[in-house]
Amino acid sequence: MTVTKLYLVRHGKTMFNTIGRAQGWSDTPLTSEGETGIKELGLGLEDAGITFKEAFSSDSGRTLQTMEIILKECHQENIPYTRDKRIREWCFGSLDGGYDGELFNGVLPRVLDKDMSQLSYQEMAEGIRQVDTANWAESWEVLSHRIWDGFHAIAEKMESLGGGNAIVVSHGMTIGTFLWLVDHNTSRSLGLDNGSVSVLSYENGQFKIESIGDMSYRHRGREILQERENEEE
Repeated sequence: MTVTKLYLVRHGKTMFNTIGRAQGWSDTPLTSEGETGIKELGLGLEDAGITFKEAFSSDSGRTLQTMEIILKECHQENIPYTRDKRIREWCFGSLDGGYDGELFNGVLPRVLDKDMSQLSYQEMAEGIRQVDTANWAESWEVLSHRIWDGFHAIAEKMESLGGGNAIVVSHGMTIGTFLWLVDHNTSRSLGLDNGSVSVLSYENGQFKIESIGDMSYRHRGREILQERENEEE
């Protein structure tokens, strides 16, 4: 059996990402810059000769848009594709759409009486839940379980198919949380860039982190686009 590998991609840069607003279960589309960044990623993955057996993403528009571009540039548009709401971003409840700076550097540190850099994922989740006046935010127990269950189900499905590579487009905090659940030594302050790739292998029921936040595929794709532009001049 081939080893199962999950290529976890953070979606492309969106309107809310660009203006610094919290984007949990709310959604905005990729900007033109965001689309270009994901085109770079797709070209870089193709150049590296990576083929995928199946594709998975959350059900948010920004991940669907990201996946469409990647598969097109990789010329792998016909592989099976599953949308799974379990790998959505965190829900910020009534704070969704607010400015990142106010939420993460203002509200949470005030409520929890801790500097943001000192907060664990669990403390952040419970803090958001505490200040969410709409009561939509998930408890840490619900949030961590749905994220783990979502990614674990993908790995189990791939293993049942004989292993191989899966491309999975999700969200910054969701991917970061999953990496921490796999290995508690993983830093919470990952700062995963849009279009970055984190790779995990899965074998005998165990995940192993191979790489985190790799931007080399995007960098290679940017070189390819530049080479094409030079040829056209």
